[in-house]
Amino acid sequence: MEIEPGLIEEIRSRFAHVDSCPFDGPRVFFENAGGALTLNTVVAKSAEMAAIPDNQGRSNPASHALQSIIDEAKRDTRVFFNAPEGQIFVGESGTELLFRLISAACLGSREGGRIVGSSLEHPATRSACDRWSHQTGKNYFVAAHDPDSGSVDPEAYLPHLTEDTRVATILHTSPVTGMSVDVAAIAGAIRAVAPDCFIIVDGIQHAAHGRLDIDSYGIDGYVISPYKVFSRHGYGLAWVSDRLAALPHDHLLDAPNAPWELGTRDAGAYATFSEVVRYFEWLGGHFTASADPRARIQAAGEAIHSHEKRLTDAMLFGTGNLKGLADMPRVQIIGGVDNPRREGLVSMVVDGETSEDVVTRLRESGIRVHTRKADHYSGNILRPLGLASCIRVSMCHYNTEHEVAQFLAAMHDIADAPIAKGHD
Repeated sequence: MEIEPGLIEEIRSRFAHVDSCPFDGPRVFFENAGGALTLNTVVAKSAEMAAIPDNQGRSNPASHALQSIIDEAKRDTRVFFNAPEGQIFVGESGTELLFRLISAACLGSREGGRIVGSSLEHPATRSACDRWSHQTGKNYFVAAHDPDSGSVDPEAYLPHLTEDTRVATILHTSPVTGMSVDVAAIAGAIRAVAPDCFIIVDGIQHAAHGRLDIDSYGIDGYVISPYKVFSRHGYGLAWVSDRLAALPHDHLLDAPNAPWELGTRDAGAYATFSEVVRYFEWLGGHFTASADPRARIQAAGEAIHSHEKRLTDAMLFGTGNLKGLADMPRVQIIGGVDNPRREGLVSMVVDGETSEDVVTRLRESGIRVHTRKADHYSGNILRPLGLASCIRVSMCHYNTEHEVAQFLAAMHDIADAPIAKGHD
């Protein structure tokens, strides 16, 4: 699907600080994996909701209105996720919610057995699995991802799966390699061996790229961080299946329906995510004649994927008279150059340059990117490649090929020249 020039300008007009940092001036924003741009409607809705003094659960019109906003947002989120069953709720952050879901699954499942995840995963799931494996006497097994592709397949999980696999975790898209994972295929492989396993998915990096379809995955939990999908910081969003929701979990004593939310949540969190869903519906309306919200959201996801592929192809293979990263001999692309799993992100290293220096020089050229280091966040990806760090260049559908050209022009000055004599 083509995003025509007129539409891309309309898209960009809907986001705050699309081409200029409030602290640093004009810049190209290629740091979307660290937190996407925020919709202007989310900014406005946040201010509107923050000013309301009332809370839900009271006998007054304002309280009833807030509850209606929350109920509507949960319906919107179900459509966005394609999750007709189960529960939707917000928490402190995506990481906090992953810890809560994994702890509930480990504590509430049958004693003994094992927990299975993969080495591709963010420490949000790996840390929670490690902690609760010790607390519950379950053995934790980590399937090795493929360093060359930057992803993981069902075959990597299979040697670790047994009938007594109680809990499993899957990362939908890597925030370091940018590569997606076939969640349904891995979940199917797990279910074939351990039908009762609780399967929890980290969708934090994937959500901004659209094409979510929880009903088809065969899983029990899915978590996102809305600040990475055009909303704001301060909350995470989770879906749990009815069977996971029924497990014992933290909640107030005698609270009706054993809720998953602890205390009075920010109604503005729900309201701002409705704005995200409205945006996907608006965008999808340019690619389908259907008035059905789900059909529009699906069309938006396909359009986003197609546009982001054009951007990453331009970055890798060149645009106009600018050659791409793949033709710069000193550049090494993590996950390979021709990888169909890529979702709007290119991570790389430049021979003879530190990643920190490259990021600084790009910033001085008006390009915002990020360094990933072999630390507790990214060492699981970088150490098998023998890398101390890398440069992450992450795009979203509001980015343009012109911005890619600006990036490539800057990279030509950095990486397309011979290594200076004596420069390691």
